[in-house]
Amino acid sequence: MNTTGPAAKGLRLIPFSGLRYVPERVGSLSAVTSPPYDVVVRPDGLLELESADPYNIVRLILPQAATAEERHCQAARTLRRWQAEGVLAPDPEPALYVYEQRRGEMLQRGVIGALALSAPADGIVLPHEDVMPDVVADRAALMRTTAANLEPLLLTYRSEPDISKAATGTAADAVTGTAAVIERTLRRPPLLTTTTEDGFHHRLWSVTDPCELAEISGDLARHQALIADGHHRWATYLRLGAEHAAAREHGPADRAAPANQATPADPWGFGLVLLIDTARYPLQVRAIHRLLHQLPVGRALEALADAFRIRTVEGPLPRALDTLAETARAGNAFLLAGDGRFHLVDRPDEDLLARTVRTDRPPAWRRLDATVLHATLLDHLWRIPDTPEHIAYIHDAEAAVAQAERRGGTAVLLHPVREEVVRDLARQGVTMPRKSTSFGPKPATGLVLRDLTTN
Repeated sequence: MNTTGPAAKGLRLIPFSGLRYVPERVGSLSAVTSPPYDVVVRPDGLLELESADPYNIVRLILPQAATAEERHCQAARTLRRWQAEGVLAPDPEPALYVYEQRRGEMLQRGVIGALALSAPADGIVLPHEDVMPDVVADRAALMRTTAANLEPLLLTYRSEPDISKAATGTAADAVTGTAAVIERTLRRPPLLTTTTEDGFHHRLWSVTDPCELAEISGDLARHQALIADGHHRWATYLRLGAEHAAAREHGPADRAAPANQATPADPWGFGLVLLIDTARYPLQVRAIHRLLHQLPVGRALEALADAFRIRTVEGPLPRALDTLAETARAGNAFLLAGDGRFHLVDRPDEDLLARTVRTDRPPAWRRLDATVLHATLLDHLWRIPDTPEHIAYIHDAEAAVAQAERRGGTAVLLHPVREEVVRDLARQGVTMPRKSTSFGPKPATGLVLRDLTTN
């Protein structure tokens, strides 16, 4: 599916009428926001968010009911009820949104909009991780039922300064395109400000001026983007976009849009994203850890004894993670926990790697910790299927260790991969094992939604 048309060569971001919380109808904006759905640590994090405010966005992104179908229907009913009650209301005119996150020295700014979908072969939006089909199916059912983009993906691109201006003027003269619009927008009063429990201060502005929208559009059309966070949601966008394109193609001729072109009248041909220029605002890259529900630490270590070096290292957790980071510089290394201690696993047997890691991928992919973890440890030595009953993916190392200790399982902690490795593999069309990276800071969910029935 090429929904941007045969001539499209870059990003196409269009304005939309954002659906936002009405501050007077909720306790506070911070109380109704949430981390992205896959970062919420169930069940503790879910219950905490649900109790924070009756209108917390988690009731839409992670609805609770006996069956999947009922969960999705419940989310749709909740969304429409909140709209009818005036808890959520659309902005009066379509806009792109400048979004800022700040905590201490960490500063991130970008633009939120509706991005035209494009097939992987187009090279416009680059995924870098595999996805889990069951998660895509669930997210697609939720999005199909609610007819809404409930939270933006996090995409990155890299700009270049205008050399002609930089050579003859000040540094400020070299700021053009999207960056220039962002800097001008910051001088205006924001639509909202809030500080969430994680200490991040959030601000949001709307950009509606046609000239500024055109400036952003012309700039982004020259770039490709890397999916930093939200591979499953992007795969969901593509699935639903293809469904609606097929429906139009086989529908009445007077109502059908071209199957290979997304227009503002075709809301399913676009998806809600946050675009960050990492040349100006570098992201942090963290690892996503594994929790093995049914494998005690003792059995895990026993299975690795003949293939890896195993050492017990001193805690507490931050100190153990520092040891993991030092060791990972020399090669594959993992930190296992769950029995009250920390076990460093490194120096894998080279013959074992040669037998278990596929050879039709670049050397950088073969050396990834996530590759070795899945191909050699999970598939070959531990023989654990990659299903929710056996493996949970947890962003927070402390939470992974706590759950492993509480449930008698094993937490496998990883060291993050460098961003340049991620981008280079993505440009080669090579995807990393699922849940290999966690880019951040992630946008807060609940600050702006996209209603597909009106956008």
